[in-house]
Order: sequence, then C-alpha cells, then structure tokens
Amino acid sequence: MIEEIKHFTLDHFPHFLQGAGVIAGAIMVGIIIKWLIFKVLSTYQHWFPHVWVEAILRKLSKPVSYLMPLLALGAALPLLPLTPEAREVFRRVMEISLTVVFAWFLIGWVNVVQYQIRKKHQLDKADNIKERRLFTQLQFIRRMAIILIVFLAACLILMSFPTVRKIGTGLVTSAGIAGVILGFAAQKSLGNLLAGFQLAFTQPMRLDDVLVVENEWGRVEEITLTYVVMRLWDQRRLVLPINYFIEKPFQNWTRTNAELLGTVFLYLDYTAPIEALREELTRILKETHLWDGRVGILQVTDSKERTLELRALVSARDSGSAYDLRCFVREKLVDFVQKNYPECLPLNRTILPAGTDPAVA
Repeated sequence: MIEEIKHFTLDHFPHFLQGAGVIAGAIMVGIIIKWLIFKVLSTYQHWFPHVWVEAILRKLSKPVSYLMPLLALGAALPLLPLTPEAREVFRRVMEISLTVVFAWFLIGWVNVVQYQIRKKHQLDKADNIKERRLFTQLQFIRRMAIILIVFLAACLILMSFPTVRKIGTGLVTSAGIAGVILGFAAQKSLGNLLAGFQLAFTQPMRLDDVLVVENEWGRVEEITLTYVVMRLWDQRRLVLPINYFIEKPFQNWTRTNAELLGTVFLYLDYTAPIEALREELTRILKETHLWDGRVGILQVTDSKERTLELRALVSARDSGSAYDLRCFVREKLVDFVQKNYPECLPLNRTILPAGTDPAVA
C-alpha cells in the first residue's frame, strides 16, 4: 500500500476517486441507517413510552453511530479498487475496528440492562432493602461483564495476527507455571476479587447501607471489585479494601430494615418529677414527624451519687431521622425542666452544723 502511494500518478486518479466515493457512500449509508433506526425508535417512544426503548435511545446511540458505518464499509470492501496486498491491510484494519466497536456495542447493552433495572426499581423510597440488594449485585455483575467483554475483544484482536497466534500456541504450554507465579504475585488482588464476589452475593452490606466502620458513621456510596467507598456524615469519603468487610467486624444499621431506636440521657436531681417528664415526652413525640410511633418511653436507668440517670428511648424510621429525633427530644426535655422545674437540675447539697454561719462556711 505504501508502494502504491509512492508511485501514485494521474492515471490512478480515477481509481482514487472511485475508492473515495465508495468509502464516503458506505459511511453515508451507515449514518442514514442509524438515523432511520433511532428515528423509528424515538417515534415509537413518543407514542408508546417503554423503558427498554428509552434505555436503547440513551445508551446505544453512540456505539451504533460507529457500528453501522463500519458494517456498511465492510460490505462495500469488494467494490474498492485495491491490490490484493492493500485489500488485505484494509480488511485487517476493518476487522480490528469492528471488533472494538462491537465490544463497545455489547457494553452498551450491559448499560441498557442496568438502566432498565434501575428505572424499574427505585431507591428513593422508605423501604428499599430489596432494591439495594439488587443494585449491589447488579453493579458487581456489570463490572465483571465489561471486563470479560474487553478481555475477549483484546484476545480476538491479538489472535487475528498470525505471528501472535503462533506465539499464543506456544504460551499455552507454560500457562500453568505463569498462573502459579501470577497467583503468588497477586495474592492480595485476587483476595480482594474473591471478597468482592462473596460480598456481592452474601451481602453483609449493600449500596446505601448505613455503617459504622473505624468509628466513622456513613453510607455505602460505591462498591467496586477491589474497594468500597463510604460517604461519611460530614461529606468526607472513607475508602476501604473490599476484604476489610470480610475479615473485620463492622456495624450495619440497615441490614434487615432501616428502623432504629435512639436514646436520650438526662441527669437530674432526685426531686425530678418522673411522671411529669413521661407525659411531656409523649406530648413532644406526638408533635414531630420524626417519630414513627413504635417506641417512646422514659425510664430511670441509674441512680448516681448526686443525680438520677433518666433515659428516653424513642424510635424512628431510619438513622438520619433517629439522630434528629434524639436532638429534638433532648432540647425539648431540657427546656421543659428549665421552665417548670429549675430546682430539679443537678445540685450540690451541703449540710452545715446547727449554729454555723453560712457566710463563714
């Protein structure tokens, strides 16, 4: 092909124009076919909305924009006025390009399936445990599928070269030894990968679960093949290796459901009116939407040297509401005591012998 370019003369100009016309025409045909397909799908979606059609329009438009012209160009290859050597080079380039674009097309279908499932199962509802379980598995399977598609595409491209194919035949005999060596060299990486499989299907945690890890409170934001990202309460991100959650204990506040109990402690004088505080707690809980109505009790849980320990136990639909409810109840109970029973706030009592002047003491 390079030699042909070097010896290009005016006699070759008609062949050049013919080849350029065939290439341009094939690309144009592919673009038109793609436009017609998506125009029909867009019209159908307008009149008969369907989540699958919406997913195809969103996720497959770009891959098909390259796939259709390449297919049309491959079909027009016999019409190009090329020598056998140049035709073989052009065919090889077309095969590699089609393999890459087709792999992109398959990845697009993986994204279509993910989009359809995410549309059908929404996370933004109160009881979303099934959805979070599904999305955790879906995310892991999607990444594995993409890795497999890319790996197979790379293998097909490499094996299309005769030299590489011959080398590959020889490498098969030493694959066992290489696998053992790589296994020892990548023990941690393989351990993380296997931990990822275990995590995706046994699911000690899921996407959007509320965890307490390393004394940090946050939600699971992302689960990859090798690490987990937690979004902490103050918007920091805590990144942990995925096998951490297999080997070490952690708290999962939303393992079976999101409901949670919260505690509020008060330390008051022994003269505090317990029944009045119980009635006030009931009134406080009824006036806030943060309380889910399950649990709302006040008990004396300890009697210390100078104070009583009072614990209010309240329930909420999720951890965020439980935290806000605890703060709300604490503020209201303290305010109630300050306004109505200020003498019940913690006091230090001193008993003086009879006849002792308090000013002197």
